[in-house]
Amino acid sequence: MKVAVVGATGLVGRTIMKVLEERNFNVDELIPVASDRSKGMEVIFRGKPYKVVTMTEAIAMKPDIALFSAGGSTSLEWAPKFAEVGTTVIDNSSAWRMDKTKKLVVPEVNAHVLTATDKIIANPNCSTIQMVVALNPLHKKYHIKRIVVSTYQSVSGTGQKGVAQLMGERHDKKHDKAYPHSIDMNILPHIDVFMDNGYTKEEMKMVNETKKIMGDESIRVTATTVRVPVTGGHSEAVNVEFERDFTLEDVNKIMSSEKGVILVDNPKNNEYPMPKDVEGKDEVFVGRIRRDESQPNTLNMWVVADNLRKGAATNAVQIAEYLVSHNILKEDKTNKVVS
Repeated sequence: MKVAVVGATGLVGRTIMKVLEERNFNVDELIPVASDRSKGMEVIFRGKPYKVVTMTEAIAMKPDIALFSAGGSTSLEWAPKFAEVGTTVIDNSSAWRMDKTKKLVVPEVNAHVLTATDKIIANPNCSTIQMVVALNPLHKKYHIKRIVVSTYQSVSGTGQKGVAQLMGERHDKKHDKAYPHSIDMNILPHIDVFMDNGYTKEEMKMVNETKKIMGDESIRVTATTVRVPVTGGHSEAVNVEFERDFTLEDVNKIMSSEKGVILVDNPKNNEYPMPKDVEGKDEVFVGRIRRDESQPNTLNMWVVADNLRKGAATNAVQIAEYLVSHNILKEDKTNKVVS
C-alpha cells in the first residue's frame, strides 16, 4: 500500500500523517509530496524520516491513495494526473466538492455512494462535516426542513498564517496578516471572500455541501460563519426545524448511541462541548440540546469538533479506510473488484 500525502509540510498534511499513525492505517510506503521548493525536506512518520518529493516524482511512483491538502488550484491541476495512473485521490480542497461527477463524502453519512470508479473523491468543508455528522441521525428519524447555523471557527482553519497572526498579535511579535483586521480580542464575521448575494463563500459551502452530502435538495440552509481568536476547534450554534416532532429524551438517546458523536450535555454542572476539550479528538461533540420555544418541531444544539482532525485529516483517512475495508480501492480490467 503506497500512500502519498500531498501538502505534507502544511498543517493539515502533518495532521494527516499523525492520524494515519494513530489509526494504524496500512502504509507500506509513505510518499510525502510538496512543492518543488520543499523537495528534499524531511518529515517524520512512525519514527522514520522521509524526504519530500515533487508532484512529478510522486506520480511516477504510482501511489494507491493520494491524500491531498495543498489548495484548490493545486488539486485542479494535479489530482487528474494522479488519477490517470490509477491513484485514488481524496482531496481536502474545495476544488471538486460541487462537481457533479465527483462524490462528496462524510463516511458516517454517505460512504455507501463510493465505488471503484471514483478516482477523485472530495472531502467536505470542515464546518459542514461536523454539522452533518451530528444532524444525519436526526434527519433519518424526523426529516430536516431547515437549518440555521452560526459558526465560531478557529484561526487554524486559515492554516499556519492564521495561527501566526493571532499569536503575533497576542505576544506583540512580527507576523504576516491572514485577515483584514486584527483577530486577537476580536471576532470577524467574514470567512473566505464575499459573494454577490452578500454571503461569504464559506457560508455558501455549508449551504450547498449539506444538501449534496445528505442527498436531499429540499433541505433549506442558511449560515453565518465567524472567525474567533481560538487556535483550534470549530464551534457551531445549530437551529434545525424538522417535519416531525421529537422528544428531547429521544434526541439525547440518538446522540448518545451515534457512532462518531459524543454527547456532553449537563448544563447544571457547566458541562458542554468546548474547543479546548476536543483538541486531538476525532469525534463530533454535541451539547446544549434544547427545544426552540419560538416555533414547533425545532431544536437548538451546540456542535464542536477539531477542525484539523474530523474537519479535515481524519475524515480523509476514514474515507481511505472505507475504500480499503470494502475492497473498492481498485478495479481490474474485467471490472471485478479486488483489494
